Amino acid sequence: MKDYTIVTESTTDLPQDLVNELEIEIIPMTFGFENESYLNYPDFREMDIHKFYERIKKGERSTTALVNSKKFEEYFEPIIKSGNDILYIGFSSGLSGTYSASLIAAEELKQKYPDSKIICVDTLAASMGEGLLVYYAAKLKQQGKSMDEVSQWVLDNRLSLCQWFTVDDLNHLKRGGRVSPMAATLGSALNVKPILHTDNGGYLVPVHNVRGRKKSIVALFEHMEELCTAPDGQTIFISHADCLEETEYLAELIKEKLPVKEVILNFMGPVIGSHTGQGAISLFFLGKER
Repeated sequence: MKDYTIVTESTTDLPQDLVNELEIEIIPMTFGFENESYLNYPDFREMDIHKFYERIKKGERSTTALVNSKKFEEYFEPIIKSGNDILYIGFSSGLSGTYSASLIAAEELKQKYPDSKIICVDTLAASMGEGLLVYYAAKLKQQGKSMDEVSQWVLDNRLSLCQWFTVDDLNHLKRGGRVSPMAATLGSALNVKPILHTDNGGYLVPVHNVRGRKKSIVALFEHMEELCTAPDGQTIFISHADCLEETEYLAELIKEKLPVKEVILNFMGPVIGSHTGQGAISLFFLGKER
């Protein structure tokens, strides 16, 4: 059986040590402030993650850019030349044009290398939700599963991936068009915290609001308690926008109430954090429905 490489992008928000353990390739995405441009690597080598969120909290605006088809070709072609096929597991098409760009690149390279195989899978997920599907895929690969088997597993299970979010600053949702300016102003005054999730189309949608930060964190757990199937043996991912203490509170709540295998925490990288603002928390697990 021909060997293959799993490729994804830095929006998975996977920590560098786990990237190494899983033996996957990460394409760094671009973010920047005004005339500054940086690449988002898992080890944050181009900008310290705390420094990034300090700048965001002070009111600076960070913008992001998708991975275009030429950049995909630059990352894919050396892998093909090395003799491996490629399984690309990508950022939600409901949130970015990156997945569409991967398809263009794959088609170009298939014409150039007809004996090679490239499979592109849309996770319909973001941050460590995308990362959780990549994690399971890499584990299956390490167990000896073929590229076709692993890609089919992701397709079969992606709508069982539950992704629940809360943010601390409504102004970032206002800029992204998720809430109106009036709702953002009123919500901030009343200490309203939105609870959102990623739907079956891969879009981030508001579900309901709660009053107070702690209640919003508990609400994430309550959704998990309701939706999680067979928590025993599950690895749970939580990403956060530089708010470790509150994220650890959520992790301890989960471990106290549910028999999960482990809970892995990591930062939301600058690409995702540019759209959530400092203080966002996201919870990811497998459940009966999104």
